[in-house]
Amino acid sequence: MSKKNKKPILELNGLSVVYKRVGRPAMRAVHKVSLSLLAGGSLGIVGESGCGKTSLARVIMGLHLPHEGALLFEGKSIAAFTHAERVRYRRKVQMIFQDATGSLNPRMTVRQSIEEVLRVHRICVPKEIESRVDSLLERVALSKKILDSYPREMSGGQCQRVSIARCLALGPEVIIADEPVSALDVSVQARILNLLRRLQQELNLALILISHDLAVVKHVCDDAVVMYAGEFVEAGRTLEVLENPQHAYTKSLLAAVPDVKRELQKQVLSI
Repeated sequence: MSKKNKKPILELNGLSVVYKRVGRPAMRAVHKVSLSLLAGGSLGIVGESGCGKTSLARVIMGLHLPHEGALLFEGKSIAAFTHAERVRYRRKVQMIFQDATGSLNPRMTVRQSIEEVLRVHRICVPKEIESRVDSLLERVALSKKILDSYPREMSGGQCQRVSIARCLALGPEVIIADEPVSALDVSVQARILNLLRRLQQELNLALILISHDLAVVKHVCDDAVVMYAGEFVEAGRTLEVLENPQHAYTKSLLAAVPDVKRELQKQVLSI
């Protein structure tokens, strides 16, 4: 199916997020943002820390309710979901966190961590669990030698791959990656980014990549929006936004990209 014929899998219409604070004025984190994510598409949300990126992601995940506006999945507002539809939504929309090690249970081995997802959500019958775990590890390019390892015994990159495998176990259609490589070494960043890009293409996943790093978004996402003070200030095809920025904030972000990111770009393209 061509991109022109694809339908939006996720839509945000005038969505706002406001946090109430005791004894102080309410804080506006996100203000009337709108976007449309196609099935199988990739969108980068770029902005500095504190601009509202993570607040927006948490609303999409259903962890917070929006103050106003609508969030639609497959054309239907999630506010109107039945219980069964909400359960399905939580399986179909998954999140990869910045702190990969912290997102895993420190008392569980890799095997136990992935098996838990398969059992709790009844993804497969018990006799198929072992082979399904092996398949998921292979999908994220991890050796079965780490099955009995704990998070503290693995590198940050390995933990992130395990986190991705746990997401894939649920058969998601949308993955939100919130600063998934910012805590990793540059060489490891390139490998994780290439993994995300490959999985997105092979599995026809819709991907939202949240980052403060334009170099990261450039090589993973087809489309990009720039977020500043809770609002979208620029949006379009990624290369167009980065090569011909219109907003002063986008220009300042580009000017702040250090030379070391050029090395990441080379590695992303070459791996």
